[in-house]
Amino acid sequence: MKVYIFLLMLIMGILPSIFMRVGILQSYEERAVDLRTSDTQTQFKIIANHLLNNNYLQDTSSEAINAELEQMSNLYDGRVIIINNNFRVVKDTYSISEGKTMISEEVILCFKGQGSTKYDKKNGYIEMTIPIEETSSGKSQTASPDTVKKDNAGQVQGVMLASVSTDSIAATMEILNRKAMIIEIVMIICIFGVAVGFSTILVKPFNRVTQAITEVKDGFTDEPIAVPDYIETEHIINAFNQLLTQMKVIDDSRQEFVSNVSHELKTPLTSMKVLADSLMQQQDAPLALYQEFMQDIADEIERENKIINDLLSLVKMDKTAAQMNISSVDVNELIESVLKRLRPIARLRDVEVVFESIRPVTAELDDVKITQVFTNLVENAIKYNKEHGWVKVLLDADHQFFTVEISDSGIGIPESDYDHIFERFYRVDKSHSREIGGTGLGLAITRNAVLLHRGSVKVSSLEGQGTCFTVKIPLTYVR
Repeated sequence: MKVYIFLLMLIMGILPSIFMRVGILQSYEERAVDLRTSDTQTQFKIIANHLLNNNYLQDTSSEAINAELEQMSNLYDGRVIIINNNFRVVKDTYSISEGKTMISEEVILCFKGQGSTKYDKKNGYIEMTIPIEETSSGKSQTASPDTVKKDNAGQVQGVMLASVSTDSIAATMEILNRKAMIIEIVMIICIFGVAVGFSTILVKPFNRVTQAITEVKDGFTDEPIAVPDYIETEHIINAFNQLLTQMKVIDDSRQEFVSNVSHELKTPLTSMKVLADSLMQQQDAPLALYQEFMQDIADEIERENKIINDLLSLVKMDKTAAQMNISSVDVNELIESVLKRLRPIARLRDVEVVFESIRPVTAELDDVKITQVFTNLVENAIKYNKEHGWVKVLLDADHQFFTVEISDSGIGIPESDYDHIFERFYRVDKSHSREIGGTGLGLAITRNAVLLHRGSVKVSSLEGQGTCFTVKIPLTYVR
């Protein structure tokens, strides 16, 4: 980023100076050429008048005119050619083309009254064709070479072809260019220094952000960091602090989960060891006692097996949704089959289980995972219910989602526990958990399975009066 800022500032500083130098030189060149052209046109206009007044086109012996032409040629370091109306060269200041016939497009146009000017930058000269025109009053007339037109009252008697050197303009431009280059180099050095300074200053906050994040990464600190120099750094830091907080929560949750797993797995093993040690210490224990202790050991083994199975289910739930086996499922039939398996448990506690369906519902689901969801919720509603209580399952749907409400007349859940009931191994009624036989993983499994279907699960409850879980799942699975 520092390099990009440096290059950007360097380019933004250098390019304008280059454009300014080039623009100034071009402007000067155009202005100097225009002035040179205007000046020479005025001089040649005067000479053209002298040519006609002295009848020079027919008699070139005038020393005064010849001297004047030579003077103009030397003054502008150029060449002057006079052409009469027969296209014959009557005078050449270089004495090369005298007596020759000169026919060119510019000369022909000039005889028609259309003068021309051409600037040859490569060879360094300005070439002009100037019509020598006689008016009806007998006086010559020379107009601007770019605009002159043959007057109906006059006649072009000849053409003056002049070339003027622009070496002095080129020399001046060279001097200006050298001076501009010196100024430009000084500006580039200054811009270079400013670019280095500004890029360093602008990048410093980001270096501090990097250093602060590195300290957190290396474990030197876990406190939120702050670099309030720019709004951009504040946004980056705020996002990082939110991520850091989330990572802390995940890490704490992981540590708590490991601790809970260790405790839950260790408890049945401890119980089995105590029972086994008790039997070993009683050498003449009766058969009934052996059978009782072995039954307790079998119950602890079963409890350990349930915990392991639930943990395996959670591991599977934590994997990607790519392992979802989606198919079209009759939700009414699925709930009926779940309730059919759980009604014997409800009858043992004298709990009435009622299923009410507002309409038939078919949805795209993983039937195994959804079956586990409804099984866990209904089984909890039965286990944590009162004697002679009830459990009601209500199914409804709209054009996007289907909703299942599982309500009961049980012991209820304190409002303070709403945010924790879906955590692993969390139990609301810890005093009765061992009697009921739960592992504390059922609601965690339920929530994960619902989330895999892009759904939601909510709870509302009144302590001592009952609980209602509401599961909302899309009818069409979004991959």
